[in-house]
Amino acid sequence: MALADFDVTGKRVLITGAGRGIGRGIALAFADAGADVAITSLGEPNAAKVASEVQALGRRGFGYAADGTSVGAMEAIRDKVLSDLGGLDVIVNCVGDSIPGTVAQAPGGEGRAMTEADWHKVIDLNLTQAFVGSHVFGPTLLEQRSGCAINISSFAATRAGANMSAYAAAKTGLTRFTESLALEWAPFGVRANGINPGQFPDPEQMTEEEFRQRDERATNIPLRRLGRVREVGLLAVYLASDAAAYVTGQTIGIDGGRTI
Repeated sequence: MALADFDVTGKRVLITGAGRGIGRGIALAFADAGADVAITSLGEPNAAKVASEVQALGRRGFGYAADGTSVGAMEAIRDKVLSDLGGLDVIVNCVGDSIPGTVAQAPGGEGRAMTEADWHKVIDLNLTQAFVGSHVFGPTLLEQRSGCAINISSFAATRAGANMSAYAAAKTGLTRFTESLALEWAPFGVRANGINPGQFPDPEQMTEEEFRQRDERATNIPLRRLGRVREVGLLAVYLASDAAAYVTGQTIGIDGGRTI
């Protein structure tokens, strides 16, 4: 390629929570750029589907059903992942979801109040998952003194919203986690960065009508359109490449200008 610094051909990438949406977009972008990709998803069918899509792009693709918020579940597949890929260069922690709800029940019963279980689930899905992936697969990167971690966050880390307190708290915490991880791993030559995506709806979960009208929902976005999941993948590819060799501890927004 014209600029070898951006080349990720042959890199071995694990992406957690990549059975759909942004995670799938990242997986396919890496495969398109020449990397071999393993993905995890709660459901085996989604994991297998994305793995086959990676293979269709001419790269090795592997799918595993595993709970990315559980150290035990991820440890159970670790040896298989490392054996299938032949090692590891990049871990992308991409598990995430939200459960909207108020912190306390409002007078008149307006709005749904989160339960304690809701709170812990959202924190685990969006923050604990990054600890889990880094805890389980980090030693491989540290021992070889090369590689990087990429944590997928959200614009909610910098812009709060009502009824999203657990999600916003988790994503904000993920920013500090990424910075701390970068400091811990820097002496070993391993980088850690984050990505804050804006609105990136999953085309596979939209009706045909919703897909046609998707950009009509972008009135609050300066670029006047919603994001395409591949675009997050392209940023992840950059952060995994040698072009970003001097970038660590950063969380980069990709939101069409929404947070400015």
